Amino acid sequence: MRAKKLLFTLLGIGLLASSCYTEVLLDDDFIVDSAINTDQVLRSFDLWYVDINATTGNGEVPFLQRAFTVSFDNGILLANNNIVGIGKTGNGFGIDVGSYATLPGTVEIDHDIDGLWLLDVFAINGNTLELYDPRSDTSYFLRGYQRHNFDYDLVFYDNLDYFLQEYRAWEKTFTSELGAVNEFDNENFLRFFPGNGGYFQSSVDAVGTSIPNLVWDYEGDYQIYDTDNEMLKTLTLDYDFLGNDYFELYVIDDSTIELYHAASETVYEFRGRGFMQYLKSNDKKMGKKRTRTDNKKMNVIQKRKM
Repeated sequence: MRAKKLLFTLLGIGLLASSCYTEVLLDDDFIVDSAINTDQVLRSFDLWYVDINATTGNGEVPFLQRAFTVSFDNGILLANNNIVGIGKTGNGFGIDVGSYATLPGTVEIDHDIDGLWLLDVFAINGNTLELYDPRSDTSYFLRGYQRHNFDYDLVFYDNLDYFLQEYRAWEKTFTSELGAVNEFDNENFLRFFPGNGGYFQSSVDAVGTSIPNLVWDYEGDYQIYDTDNEMLKTLTLDYDFLGNDYFELYVIDDSTIELYHAASETVYEFRGRGFMQYLKSNDKKMGKKRTRTDNKKMNVIQKRKM
């Protein structure tokens, strides 16, 4: 059984929508003293980033496994389950995914899709909570931020594989006149499946073809790489039996990407079609689930002249 370890020093307790903050020092028994104290802790930060790489245990709490952030707002549980629109959806808090009530040292969550969960709340340090599921002996670690100091852009770039997967297809909308002719010129659609180092398909169908009518001509594995520049990612498409293509990957906005084909010096733009918003309250789809990520690093010199 998980032993209780309660120690929390918190500066800036405040309601989610409040601009007034009060210094509160929490002693060892603060969380277990009352349901009100537990609720104060959960609402002490606007956003709780789910550090999926820190998760321990072999079980799963599905709605935490899907979320990038969660927020506790007067009995309503909010979550950012999509990278697309993060920072804008629900004024940055995300969508309503359920309700919650607090007990001493525990939060009871009634999730719209996943049902009822009773999670123990542990304070790790001044901005970190542990939510522990005793049924599966699994812990999730949440890092607290106020909206004004939460780096939505960094979260976006750290999770680009999910971004690529949140559209049913990516349609080519631009090809630069400069650049050598190459086989990728003919590919007008891409789509990506879950898992970095995952699976992709491409199509040479004409621009404007409806998604259900696309024929996927090529397929293979893809990989996103980090570089020394945190805002530069690279993408490789490893085609089955056809070699591979290498691109510098740039995000124009949350529906448009730019792929710079370094070998031919051609610039392509793709626009996402068929956005999939995960876990709307009236949607029975389970949606994607996050997994531990550890992008490989590629030592490259940026070739795209911006």
